[in-house]
Amino acid sequence: MTMIPGWVDGVLTPVEKLEAHQKGIRHKAVSVFVMDGTSVLIQRRALSKYHTPGLWANTCCTHPHWDEDADICAVRRLEDELGIKGLTPQYRDQIEYRADVGGGLIEHEVVDLFVAHSLKETLNLNLNPDEVAETRWVDIHKLADQVVDYPDQFTPWLKIYLANHLDLVLST
Repeated sequence: MTMIPGWVDGVLTPVEKLEAHQKGIRHKAVSVFVMDGTSVLIQRRALSKYHTPGLWANTCCTHPHWDEDADICAVRRLEDELGIKGLTPQYRDQIEYRADVGGGLIEHEVVDLFVAHSLKETLNLNLNPDEVAETRWVDIHKLADQVVDYPDQFTPWLKIYLANHLDLVLST
């Protein structure tokens, strides 16, 4: 059972991850965008994921463990999901959103957004098949257009980030 930080009656409390999604409990999350100029590394979520399987998302999205700092979580999950080592994601801002992710589940997240920079040619990936089906690099402006044209292929949070927070991802 995975415990994540969630707010219950206004108090930050350890909450079981699935329960947080079933009840739409507001909880902490971390999202990372790995960039090479305006190209972003995106991932297609593994088909075995219990929500939004097979949909494209930003480089890495996760929930910190109870009492885990967001910056430590960002580095840990880049390695856990994608095998990426040696990057230092930079904090951009905190974003809150609530979205239906299908199957009666709700993501109500308070997200610490991070951006890391790497050259496509030198970034080594070792995908965890339990987390990631595939990856690709795409120009972030073209990605924003693809999300509008083919919304069913992308996670709700990626749609929100690109529509409302693209400036945070692109800021230096």
